[in-house]
Amino acid sequence: MSNKYSETITIKYSETDQNLAMKPFALLNFLQDIAGKNAEDLGFGYSFMHPQNYAWFLIKYRMEFEEYPFDIQNLTLVTEPRGYNKIFAYRNFAIMKNEKTIAKISSMWSIIDTVKHSMIPVKEVINSPYMPAFEKNAEDLNFAKISPLTKIDTLMEFEVRYNDLDVNGHANNVNYIVWAFEPLTFDFKNTRRIKTLDIVYKKEAKYGETIVSQIEFKNNTTIHCLKNRAGEDLCLIECEWEEIQK
Repeated sequence: MSNKYSETITIKYSETDQNLAMKPFALLNFLQDIAGKNAEDLGFGYSFMHPQNYAWFLIKYRMEFEEYPFDIQNLTLVTEPRGYNKIFAYRNFAIMKNEKTIAKISSMWSIIDTVKHSMIPVKEVINSPYMPAFEKNAEDLNFAKISPLTKIDTLMEFEVRYNDLDVNGHANNVNYIVWAFEPLTFDFKNTRRIKTLDIVYKKEAKYGETIVSQIEFKNNTTIHCLKNRAGEDLCLIECEWEEIQK
């Protein structure tokens, strides 16, 4: 059995903005779903992890877009686990349009003991030929180091709602990009699409918590920091944008 999994998806109108670009949260939902299906097929998905009080925790994304997904069309998503290195596991994705790769994505994950709230070495939980020791190759993107904000150009606050929670009882990771991008102005988002995107998840957000979304602008790049009321970093995001050619 191959460790790769592919699926054809159709972008729906509800998953696009008024320029017909795929909403970022919809993209992250697709990636999360296809990763979960592939992990389940290979024997280390939710049905294997949950009874043992283990869960996958997403640490990082690096995304590079040759063409950001837009319009109502069929796309093919491809994913494969890339192996583990100590306490981290790696997974790659590709987005295909008419057999052309329009986006490459790399991700980093860890395994969490949901009772002890601690990271567990991958090898202690998973013994599978589909999760070998990680060896970097040309398809693996380089994760960026996101610098702390040097100034706050705009901010907004949100409260974690019940509908924001996932099966593990904390805010689903797709909500972070919604909170991060919401303070951007209508004109900014309406005239730009994502070129590259780096996300680092630092800490979970729980029901009822207040989330503070801060943004710093640097030319065609925005740097985002999500914090809780205690001042702890929950998520860091750096996004390079390109103007929409109309």
